[in-house]
Amino acid sequence: MTPEHLDGVTAIEKACFSRPWSRQSIEEELENDTSLFYAAVENGRVIGYIGMSAVIDEGYIFNVAVDAEHRRRGVGTALITELVNYAKKNGFSFLTLEVRESNRDAVSLYSQLGFIEVGRRRAYYSEPDEDAVLMTKYF
Repeated sequence: MTPEHLDGVTAIEKACFSRPWSRQSIEEELENDTSLFYAAVENGRVIGYIGMSAVIDEGYIFNVAVDAEHRRRGVGTALITELVNYAKKNGFSFLTLEVRESNRDAVSLYSQLGFIEVGRRRAYYSEPDEDAVLMTKYF
C-alpha cells in the first residue's frame, strides 16, 4: 500500500466499521516502520486492504476490510494469504486479530485460513456493544 491508496482505504474504513480509523491515523501507521499494509486494487480503485503491526516475531492485524460490492470474490482471502506468506517468510511465531462475535463470515474465513479462537475480549466493541473473538494463526 502506498500514500496514493489512502483516500480509498479511508472510504472503505468508513463504510465497514462503526468506529473507523481516520485518514491521519492510517497515514501515520503507513509511515510506521513496524507496520505493514497491503491494498487490493482493481481498475485503479482500492477494493480492500489489510494492515498489521510487527512486534519482534509477532504479527497483530489491525483491520481487514473489503468494499461491499467486492466481497465473496476472494479479495479478503488474497489479502490475508499475502500477510500469512509475509509472516512465514519473516519467521513470525503467529498472527493474531480481533473480530466482532457477530461477524460470522469473517470468523468463518479466518478459520478456513488456519486461525483458531484463543479467547475473547468482553465488550471490546461499541456501536453496538459486542465481544471480540481473539483468533490466532501459529507458525
